[in-house]
Amino acid sequence: MSAPRTLPWPLVALFAAGYLAPYLLPTTVGRLDSALPLSATQAGAIGSALLLSSAAAGFLLASRVERIGARPLARAGLALSVLGYGGAALTGTVPLVVAGLVLGGFGSGTATTVAAAGIAAQRDPHRVSTAGLLCVSALAGAVYLTVPHLGSGHGGPLAAIALTALAVWPLTGRLPARGTTARTTARQTARLPHLRSGLVLAAAMLCWSLVQNSLWGVSDRIGRTQAHLSEVTVGAVFAAALGAGLLGVIGAGALGPRLGRALPVGAGTALIAGSVALSASATDLTTFATGEIAWNTLYPIVLSYLIGLAACLDPRGRWAVLVGSASSLGTAAGPLTGSVLSARAGFPVMGAVLAVGLLALTLPMTAVALRAGGRRLLPVAVRLRGRTAARSGAGAPERPVVELPLETPAAAERDAYGTAGPRQATTAAPGPGAGA
Repeated sequence: MSAPRTLPWPLVALFAAGYLAPYLLPTTVGRLDSALPLSATQAGAIGSALLLSSAAAGFLLASRVERIGARPLARAGLALSVLGYGGAALTGTVPLVVAGLVLGGFGSGTATTVAAAGIAAQRDPHRVSTAGLLCVSALAGAVYLTVPHLGSGHGGPLAAIALTALAVWPLTGRLPARGTTARTTARQTARLPHLRSGLVLAAAMLCWSLVQNSLWGVSDRIGRTQAHLSEVTVGAVFAAALGAGLLGVIGAGALGPRLGRALPVGAGTALIAGSVALSASATDLTTFATGEIAWNTLYPIVLSYLIGLAACLDPRGRWAVLVGSASSLGTAAGPLTGSVLSARAGFPVMGAVLAVGLLALTLPMTAVALRAGGRRLLPVAVRLRGRTAARSGAGAPERPVVELPLETPAAAERDAYGTAGPRQATTAAPGPGAGA
């Protein structure tokens, strides 16, 4: 009887701490615009700089997590987050605010990189990523409900991100330290598997995130200027939307791989396109709330499957980090793109353009999901059955399954995180969609 699977809570907490800054982007950009001598486009550009710094951390550290060690790298990222966001929250000087946000963004990206690499090495990365999304959605919802009552300055959301990083710090003691030399060096020099699928997914995720955050970065202004809502009302809508997102994440976690990956990714992205167009065209509370709630319900569901899809391409987590960093690039360009599009064409036209872009992305993303649909994260068995039948013709006798009691790199990584020991090869046939 198998032991109950326990969640790697240090990774879940680190994931939440890294993702909190993008989740709070609308209120962060909106507060910069209203509390500091900045235009809407300048505030959007600063938000983009924050997220670009986060993406740079992912690209820089994607192949270095094992060599440096998850624990010191996570602590460095959290320290940068505390210093950067905390410092920006305490000053009203624009250059210092920008410097603090860029520094904090690099810290968020570092934390996300460590979390992504660790999650990819888990037995069920989809389950862990949904837990992380659940935590960050709940935390962001609480911030959206609280911050409007704490004054109109720009420091509220930034202080929340810094305090979250500080709270997660004690949990890093359970992360693995520096990797072992011989095995780690061999794994670092291994080539990236499934290169074509990984590159297609990374390019698609860059555009997918750009579209999402083009709207997310200006959602606060849509609610306040086009739908004529107060900041408190807009914050309540965001909190309700993130609460609906919690239900969506719970549903995705319960479904797991039962629907495969292609259907949630393809159909989910198409539904998100409709929600984006609806939200951007909102002129009253009902339409704005409907669009935002529908969008935020679907977004984390699709994101959880995309994270699992990237994780299944490489058990060491390199594709998970690289795809996540490409997503961060798109996220970084989102606020500025949304600001420019809305300023030149208006919010409804911006929403229509973004919706068409999302629909165009469904094909390549679904294709990668179908191609990787039957690929497990862990190679738990080696079968000669298919190759033997192909060589010998129909009716040829099947050879027995060959069991290889080898410890996989992912299993060693899971053992280091203390969530599971190394598995022996088994004769269980990997099912479609498993591993994500």
